[in-house]
Amino acid sequence: MAKVHFVGAGPGDPELITLKGYQLLQKAGVVIYAGSLVNPELLSYCSNDCEIFNSASMNLTEIIDEMERGVTANKDVVRLQTGDFSIYGSIREQVEELKKREISFTCTPGVSSFLGAASSLGVEYTVPEVSQSVIITRMAGRTPVPSKESLRSFAQHQTSMVIFLSVQGIEQVVEELLAGGYRPSTPVAVIYKATWPEEKKIVSTLDQIAEEINTAGITKTALIMVGDFLGDEFYYSKLYDASFPHEYRDVKSND
Repeated sequence: MAKVHFVGAGPGDPELITLKGYQLLQKAGVVIYAGSLVNPELLSYCSNDCEIFNSASMNLTEIIDEMERGVTANKDVVRLQTGDFSIYGSIREQVEELKKREISFTCTPGVSSFLGAASSLGVEYTVPEVSQSVIITRMAGRTPVPSKESLRSFAQHQTSMVIFLSVQGIEQVVEELLAGGYRPSTPVAVIYKATWPEEKKIVSTLDQIAEEINTAGITKTALIMVGDFLGDEFYYSKLYDASFPHEYRDVKSND
């Protein structure tokens, strides 16, 4: 029986889709992709007779109608969404509408852009004794953010932070982070279109990043990474420490 398959497309590089996601695209009779964000090269994995729809110009009802039409015609439908749909993917509303129509669906995760951005820089968000937590958030815009989740309040934790959908308001982001407690010299990186061929990386400090972003003309499709995990200070983990025993390794005696 045909189903709707939500597939995370990955951060941009068409080779960063999962093998399962790739196979679902190959077999799909209908693909509905987020055209404003998904790399169109991924559509080359589809069959020649696959129907392809760009959801950038569609509303929710139109998207669900096309899903239902495809499944009714016994065609597997792939809803191709950027990165991993569990982060700012608007999947919940689609799932609820499919349930109302009793349409079966599956979910295949993808590589989020915040992971692609870390890979581009060769960094780890959870550096031992520097930060062991990651806050993923955004600044309020047309979509509001609960007051208890303000950038200022999160900044008090001084942990690793990834800020989506906010580079267009970089000055306000900086103002809120400084007010929350990050020091002006805190390392910051902005990654535009992580893993895409046109990727841009700007690494700076909190007190200088806004000027550099404005000079570069970056106004969308970028992540802001903040925290000392980007800095020069770090500590080796205990996992591979020769003096640290665990379930799979004993400490070797020098005797």
